[in-house]
Amino acid sequence: MNRINLKLQENKKLLSIYFTAGYPKLTDTVSILEKLEKSGVDMIEIGLPFSDPLADGPTIQASSTTALNNGMTTSVLFDQLKDIRKTVSIPLIIMGYFNPMMQYGIEKFCKKCAKIGIDGLIIPDLPVKEYNDNYKAIFEKYGLINVFLITPQTSEERIKFIDEISNGFIYMVSSASVTGSKSSFGVVQNEYFERISAMNLKAPQIIGFGISNAETFKQATKYAKGAIIGSAFVNHLIENGTNNIDKFVSSILDS
Repeated sequence: MNRINLKLQENKKLLSIYFTAGYPKLTDTVSILEKLEKSGVDMIEIGLPFSDPLADGPTIQASSTTALNNGMTTSVLFDQLKDIRKTVSIPLIIMGYFNPMMQYGIEKFCKKCAKIGIDGLIIPDLPVKEYNDNYKAIFEKYGLINVFLITPQTSEERIKFIDEISNGFIYMVSSASVTGSKSSFGVVQNEYFERISAMNLKAPQIIGFGISNAETFKQATKYAKGAIIGSAFVNHLIENGTNNIDKFVSSILDS
């Protein structure tokens, strides 16, 4: 069974952390992954930097630009991760835009992911229907889970279609804006969380965008299986480098 599915079966709320590969320094990728696992994180999203990221807020965009300037590419990332399963056992997801994957070759990309032990992909700009019609068979051939995003604006019909073809979790975007940290969620977001929860979807939901601290983690996981923290962790890397990752994680989980 895919590591993501095994993790989703655990009787706990899940914390997933996003960071940009090759940031702060090109060679930091593996040590960040190892430190996050040791700190008690359940799942990690590794951002493949791209020059034109649609969904990313200023913090993650800036980290992408730095990572690209550092020399991060798809091939470099795969090379860095070639032995990752010797030291890291939690689920790993690559989050990236479709263009770099297309340039690398979709089947070649999926095959490489399977070989090094990547469990799934999040591709914000790959339309659901296009995935279902053209790429689903390739992903399944290599045992990869494709994670779809829904937003407060996603229609009920589309959510049901996404739920039907999902074989992992649904990435529930907390608001229609770009990524970034918030200190708490308002009424509108809580109503959205409740509405999706009431749909009783078969795929568990993990909430991302705007999770930054223990309070927003608790608010999000009241309705969902887990939450994803991105910008707040990248900010931590800006301020602390790769030091004190355990302190950042415990500030979310232990308060």
